[in-house]
Amino acid sequence: MKNFIYSCALITAFIGKGIAQQTPAKPQHEAITIVGAKAHIGNGEVINESILIFENGKITTIEKAGTTAPKGRVIKAKGKHIYPGFIAPNTTLGLIEIDAVRATDDDSELGDYNPHVRSIIAYNAESKIVETMRPNGVLIAQTTPRGGRISGTSSIVQLDAWNWEDAAVKTDDGIHINWPAVFSQGRWWMGEEPGLKPNKNYNKAVTELGTYFSDAKASIKANTPVNNLPHYALKGLFDGSKTAFIHINSEKAILDMISFAKKYEIKKVVIVGGTEAYKIASEIKKSGIPVLVNRTHSTPDNEDDDYDLPYKNAKLLMDQGILVGLQNSGGMERANTRNLPFQAGTVAAHGLDKEKALQLITANNAKILGIDNSMGTLTVGKDATLFISNGDALDMRTNLIESAFIQGRDISLESHQTKLWKRYQKKYTE
Repeated sequence: MKNFIYSCALITAFIGKGIAQQTPAKPQHEAITIVGAKAHIGNGEVINESILIFENGKITTIEKAGTTAPKGRVIKAKGKHIYPGFIAPNTTLGLIEIDAVRATDDDSELGDYNPHVRSIIAYNAESKIVETMRPNGVLIAQTTPRGGRISGTSSIVQLDAWNWEDAAVKTDDGIHINWPAVFSQGRWWMGEEPGLKPNKNYNKAVTELGTYFSDAKASIKANTPVNNLPHYALKGLFDGSKTAFIHINSEKAILDMISFAKKYEIKKVVIVGGTEAYKIASEIKKSGIPVLVNRTHSTPDNEDDDYDLPYKNAKLLMDQGILVGLQNSGGMERANTRNLPFQAGTVAAHGLDKEKALQLITANNAKILGIDNSMGTLTVGKDATLFISNGDALDMRTNLIESAFIQGRDISLESHQTKLWKRYQKKYTE
């Protein structure tokens, strides 16, 4: 029996060695200076030949090269590029490992109203999918629950950690609400006519959501959190400490939602999706609500949409003065999150200035998520969460990252995919 237990332990150890993520990087212990690179600040500005110094995880210098003496370890990066780490909002990264294996699927809970559910405690920092983000420059993510009318609470994590406690950058930043659909698809399996048709339950669903908010306000006023934890979880939406991320697409629904937010005094709102937001851009601009647009690399939702609407939607909204960011929810979203920089590149290819396109996944996303005081741009005093690329990081042909840092820590860019790439690269040369 002892031999059997010993054998099992050995097998487990070898399996663990094969599937575990790399050991997270150690804290920064010396100053690091990057000299000569083209610095893309993330706010639209560029320094062609820069010097960037960071110490104790914070940027202390970012300016034209030749004005300040290097400190500590020096990285010569002439002809290369420095970028702030890319930020991926609204993703189930770390909440599901394998869709077909139920034990690894933890992105949703039973029931329709779950504002008290916290995605952060389900976040798997050692996900093999998480480590594949870093080689493309995606270093920060908003891990987000799914399902129901109110899915739960998201948190923001950095992608090099032992566990969720170490990963957390900002816990419980917002509550995610799935707005009722104005139109519904005919369910052929129930004998309904196929195709889109008005959702006859739309008004009822909006009224039900309003009743829930009214009841929550009453519970909060009574100050009885133990008696109704879900209601009390909404308190942050009324006092402004949390953001309401409302997943919504149609023109009518967005207008209804803006009125709803005013009625129930929801302090901070973000539209997630916004397929038809460009049709009512002036109303959205007036309300001051930012938009995390739907995945750029997708097809139009409606048959009368422009064929290239997903590519240019972000530009249409930005041209109206709306704060816009990119997110990647949808099919195979966890694996596809690594393509976030290339989605920004597609927006640039369809008319938006390249540095403004970069803002969609750096400064803008940081501001929308409420973390712009510590990341999103290469700015003195902010976290040294950044990377060096041999070429344009928004172009998949030249996004070749040689070094990346999270809060000053020199992180690994290896993953199971890069290991396989190196392994099979040798196959035909030996």
